[in-house]
Amino acid sequence: MGRGAFWTHRKCRLEWTMGSEYRGKTHHGLKLGREGKAEKLKGRSKLKLWMIRTTTTVLLWTCFLQLTALGETWGPRVLKGWSSCFTFSDSPLSVKQLAPSVEKIVLPPKRIYRNNGYVMVSCNGGLNQMRAAICDMVAIARYLNVTLIVPELDKTSFWADPSEFQDIFDVDHFITSLRDEVRILKELPPRLKRRIKPGIAYSMPPVSWSDISYYQNQILPLIKKHKVVHFNRTDARLANNGLPSEIQKLRCRVNYAALRFTSQIEELGRRVIRILRQNGPFLVLHLRYEMDMLAFSGCTHGCTIEEVDELTRMRYAYPWWKEKVINSEVKRKDGLCPLTPVEIALILKALDIDHNIQVYIAAGEIYGGERRMAALSDAYPNVVRKELLLGPSDLRYFQNHSSQMAALDYMVSLESDIFVPTYDGNMAKVVEGHRRFLGYKKTIILDRKLLVELIDQYSNGTIGWDDFSSSVKAAHANRMGRPTRRAVIPDRRKEEDYFYANPQECLQQPDEPWTS
Repeated sequence: MGRGAFWTHRKCRLEWTMGSEYRGKTHHGLKLGREGKAEKLKGRSKLKLWMIRTTTTVLLWTCFLQLTALGETWGPRVLKGWSSCFTFSDSPLSVKQLAPSVEKIVLPPKRIYRNNGYVMVSCNGGLNQMRAAICDMVAIARYLNVTLIVPELDKTSFWADPSEFQDIFDVDHFITSLRDEVRILKELPPRLKRRIKPGIAYSMPPVSWSDISYYQNQILPLIKKHKVVHFNRTDARLANNGLPSEIQKLRCRVNYAALRFTSQIEELGRRVIRILRQNGPFLVLHLRYEMDMLAFSGCTHGCTIEEVDELTRMRYAYPWWKEKVINSEVKRKDGLCPLTPVEIALILKALDIDHNIQVYIAAGEIYGGERRMAALSDAYPNVVRKELLLGPSDLRYFQNHSSQMAALDYMVSLESDIFVPTYDGNMAKVVEGHRRFLGYKKTIILDRKLLVELIDQYSNGTIGWDDFSSSVKAAHANRMGRPTRRAVIPDRRKEEDYFYANPQECLQQPDEPWTS
């Protein structure tokens, strides 16, 4: 029984008791004088009035408490589709437990500007190449005052991943979190879709490594003329240097805040990190020793004759891999090849990395399988992969989606105690920059040219282990992800330090001076 019902019942019972008491006295023939009766009736009226006032006050206070509780729980209950306001418990504790807290999302105000047109984008490459390209395209759209259509991801590369933007990134967060900078739509407005038939929109690749003036002077007039311009490739990156500070900082904002993975990827990535943390510190090894990387680079050191033939045939099978005739040994000595599992095992030992540390392999399938991984597994027995930490059911929605699997590795790489890339590909660079942004987390940036020379000297007995180890340590003492200044080469922009590996304009100023 609720409080209101209880007091109403109590009131009725009091009134009935008082009335029956009066009737009982009359029934027994107790005669009162006229004055006595008047005083008696007057006293009873005051008592009755006091009881009514008291009961009314209690009822009003009870109603106030009930309404307060309802005000806190009514909205969430209706949103969850609960059947009736009369079916929940009157207990304040149960109300508090059942009512979920609703986080209020505060969106940035929309930026108002005259829209100069629309840019559509088809990204190409792997996850992190596309990620950097998306950041560039947002910055370009903002600078040109145009509307950006949510980018289309590459589905025709070696990995043939059918994932759409919204399969990897939280598309609604991407749009709303940047609305104070640029207008982003999921697709062209209907009036333009009717006019721009598939394949008829003005399509072009932007010129590689151009600065923002190229887009202002050459691309913007095309957008105004055609209303819609389609960039059919995005590996033509925006220049690293010479850009306004606000453009550089916007690239960082997109990369580190707006490009958030989907809730499914975030949840699974956090689970992998929790499992690793429960077992102690862990090192992420970005081991670029997959078949496609070896075929593309032409790096075959340590491979059998049969494997060399297989990798060469694969390189010739892809016409967009321009370089065909490659001298593997020359390329290796120039430091342009990914390190092998045998080589990286020697380097980690030389750096005195604890052999009990967990070594998480952030990569696809290693070419040569367990046979090629044997030396690394012997030196570091706690080698793990996401496939070993999770069950098949956890990964069933991510299988055959290389970009989504790479997103999981990206999350784990950011959180690792040490990150070691064996090749300076896009993931290695973007993760390096992200870890700098998060506070200069330890990232060992390997000097491959020097390392292969030292490894060869150690292997042929020219130097002993102590000299090898001390040389490796000395060479990498200042290559641990500490702040440095980006190298600027005005006439050779492709050879400059990569912005996403070292976004110095966005980094917190360190206590110690930066090195060059």
